[in-house]
Amino acid sequence: MVAAVENGRPHPAISGQDRAMMEFSVLLTRQPDRVRREDLESLRLHGFSDPALLDIAQIAAYFNFVNRMAQGLGVELEPRWGKEDR
Repeated sequence: MVAAVENGRPHPAISGQDRAMMEFSVLLTRQPDRVRREDLESLRLHGFSDPALLDIAQIAAYFNFVNRMAQGLGVELEPRWGKEDR
């Protein structure tokens, strides 16, 4: 399932709601300047409340922050977290 998501082909077992959340998180991560009100409305149409939208954005932003700090400081992953172990 992880490999499918990494390759941009979400696994068929992923629900429409989860897929919408993942697509928004990717957009916020890769192109934050392109997030529009319509993107949030799409999440609402998939059943997410406003507090849930806040959670989604905060979690994605937090992971982006932590990853950039680690990369910027040259932190190396433990071998067990490398892609070759998946």
